[in-house]
Amino acid sequence: MTGIDARKKQLEDRLKELDVRLHKIEDTLETPHAEDFGDMATEREEDEVLEDLGNAGQQEIRMIQAALKRIEDGDYGVCVNCGDEISAERLDVLPHAPRCRDCAA
Repeated sequence: MTGIDARKKQLEDRLKELDVRLHKIEDTLETPHAEDFGDMATEREEDEVLEDLGNAGQQEIRMIQAALKRIEDGDYGVCVNCGDEISAERLDVLPHAPRCRDCAA
């Protein structure tokens, strides 16, 4: 498996993880709330946290899809701002990174 194939698989695997996680969050948010006021307040706070996690997951999905498109287009690993190569170290940590370290700063 080439380096780009390994990155693609890594991104696709992460997409699958996020899909499962987001479905679990959605299922939890659709669960009826308790009738006790104190319990309802606690559940509402938990729902807000889950909604934030869901929003962050959706954002990461969009970033991964964009990275997969860059792989398809042959532009993966190239900074979308300056055109320099994105370091392997940065891609190891953030495989969907669209920018080099300098442009991301």
